[in-house]
Amino acid sequence: MPLARIVSNQSRAILIIVALLCAAGLYAAWQLPVAIFPQTDFPRIVIIVDNGEAPASQTLVSVTRPIEEAMNGVPGIARIISKTARGSSEISLYFDWNVNIIQTLQLVQARLSQLSTSLPPTAQIRNVERLTFAVFPVVGYSLTSDKRDPATLKDIATYIIRPQLARLPGVAIVGVAGGKTREFHVTIDPERLAAHNVSVTQVTDAIKASNIIVSPGLIEENHQLELALVSGQASKPDELNGIVVATVNNAPVTVADVATVTGGVEPEYTMVTADGHPAALVNVNRQPDANTVAVVDEVRKTLTAIRGQIPGDVRVAAYYDQSLLVRDSINSVRDSIIIGLLLSVVILYAFLRNWGTTFVAILVIPVTVLVTFLAMWLAHLSFDLMTLGGVAAAIGLVIDDAIVVVENIYTHMSRGQSRREAVQSAVSEITVPIIGSTITPVVVFLPLTILTGVTGVFFRSLALTMSVALLTSLVLALGFTPVLAEKFVRPKRRAKDAEPSPESDTEHELTLDELEEEAESGRVLRAIVTRYEWVLSHALDNRWIVVAIIAAVLVGSYLLYRGLGSEFLPEFDESAFVLDYWAPPGASLAETDRMLRDVEDKLMKTPEIESYSRRTGLEMGLFVTEPNRGDYAVKLKPGHKRETDEVISDLRKQIEEAEPALEIEFVGIVPDVIGDLQGNPEPIEIKLYSEDAAALQSKADEVEASIKKIQGVVDTKNGVVISGPALTSKSIRCAPRDLA
Repeated sequence: MPLARIVSNQSRAILIIVALLCAAGLYAAWQLPVAIFPQTDFPRIVIIVDNGEAPASQTLVSVTRPIEEAMNGVPGIARIISKTARGSSEISLYFDWNVNIIQTLQLVQARLSQLSTSLPPTAQIRNVERLTFAVFPVVGYSLTSDKRDPATLKDIATYIIRPQLARLPGVAIVGVAGGKTREFHVTIDPERLAAHNVSVTQVTDAIKASNIIVSPGLIEENHQLELALVSGQASKPDELNGIVVATVNNAPVTVADVATVTGGVEPEYTMVTADGHPAALVNVNRQPDANTVAVVDEVRKTLTAIRGQIPGDVRVAAYYDQSLLVRDSINSVRDSIIIGLLLSVVILYAFLRNWGTTFVAILVIPVTVLVTFLAMWLAHLSFDLMTLGGVAAAIGLVIDDAIVVVENIYTHMSRGQSRREAVQSAVSEITVPIIGSTITPVVVFLPLTILTGVTGVFFRSLALTMSVALLTSLVLALGFTPVLAEKFVRPKRRAKDAEPSPESDTEHELTLDELEEEAESGRVLRAIVTRYEWVLSHALDNRWIVVAIIAAVLVGSYLLYRGLGSEFLPEFDESAFVLDYWAPPGASLAETDRMLRDVEDKLMKTPEIESYSRRTGLEMGLFVTEPNRGDYAVKLKPGHKRETDEVISDLRKQIEEAEPALEIEFVGIVPDVIGDLQGNPEPIEIKLYSEDAAALQSKADEVEASIKKIQGVVDTKNGVVISGPALTSKSIRCAPRDLA
């Protein structure tokens, strides 16, 4: 009774508190970041080191192994996995989930700085990154043209588009991939070089020494302090031609005397195309706490605003847009809330036949959602697939508490009690049962918050969101719903045509109340109650039959459970996919491109595909990639006729028939990102260990052959990575007399 009395006496305070919470919830909804996945720091740090053109075996000994040994003592380290290729090394550090990954990153960087002096001079640390969902771009655009060369496309992306996008709020990195980098080529003529008695080393040293800008100091004159600069930087071929290489017989020898300077592009072992044309790609990464939808919208507006600065023949097209999936998720939750409200109105009125009761019960849903948004903001959560799914799933549970409370209040009012008396009686009766019924599902969800790993990252957000929504609905049902019911619920009361006789007992009075309530409930509820009473009567008379039916249901449920598949995330059509490919080891960039041109032809002929981009020698993440491999990012048209799985199956069959030497793998965008962050890009991985490389490769082939026989397996890879061929020239040491 104390709680009921407090609720009844403090109705105005309760309304003010609820109104303030709703206002705060609206503010939190605008402040919450929007992303496709929950915010998290994966306990993984990736180190990428470039080592020139050194072979893989040499890079393994001089770069990879020293870094592995240095990182082995970092606190919290769980395992180290490395991948060594020609001239590059990728070391993945996996830590326990309870470590502070930001502090651990600082320890890793400190150890690398200590180790840098002992690494080969050619080794350069390119990246040291902790992996989060923000590592991957939220939107990507391709630049293509029928008139301009790749170097011009890269210049446009680097000097026009990139600066404009980098200054936008929420943008972390704007990366440019593909295209060509301009440079000057100095072609030395051996005959002229010999005629002037100059060596190649003198030419290269002279260019390096002259192509710099230095400051000899400061000059103070005219009451000003000026910085003195000496620049030898060349911006035109003529400036390079004028560099003095040496002085022979008191005559200067310039670069023009021994070489020819021409404009060119930097030799690259990567290739980028989009929609069948050479392209430059602009990838935009968001800050970890930024709103994905807002960032993409700002990028789109900026590109529209600067379209006049981009040549008209240059096509700018989005080949990847993460916000589409986020928008679909938000729209789905919005639709779920609206449909839930409408269905609740219909069902409640059909059963209770009272608009006041229906209004009170329905009003709890938006209030609960707003308070849940406030709790999500305070807990540093975001709008993502899991939290939005939790809100949508909780809608049905949220309204249950309100219905129970308001129906009980309605019943007491129908029996003749005043509104205040009915509220106090109903709340006193229902408090303990409704607390128990609400706490039960909360207790079921809360253990999910202590899970670790990727599973814990996802289900922690889901569990917290649903728990907050359920607890909020409980508080509102015991505090807010009675206040509204006292103001809006007006039941029909039976007419008291006569004073109750002393002989009338309580049981008879309750029977009359029940009959009257049943008469006022409407046809739907009366029909359901009648059939339920018939089923209940037969169930009580035939208990063993009920037990047998329950046992059969349990056995059938177990059999269905054994037959159902299991997935980390439910299957959904992303209208996009990633096509990974591997050309034969050692294949040249030209040969790989030849095979991929055939693949692109099939992509362009597929009517459901809107656009695509292709990287060769590159990947979308932070990985070391050989020139014989890469990936496609494929985007389907809105409202495509065939399902994404059907499109993938058709393409897989066509590519395998046309290019049997090309290994391919299709994967969705979401599973691909999660797999890359975990370091396990494949759904199932089998690891083999051996000191004998030949035996390891042989056994890997046997395992792959066995896996291919399993029904449902479509893409397999034996995991054996063969570095490309190399030509090794060994110098022969001999005495001068041997040469004679």
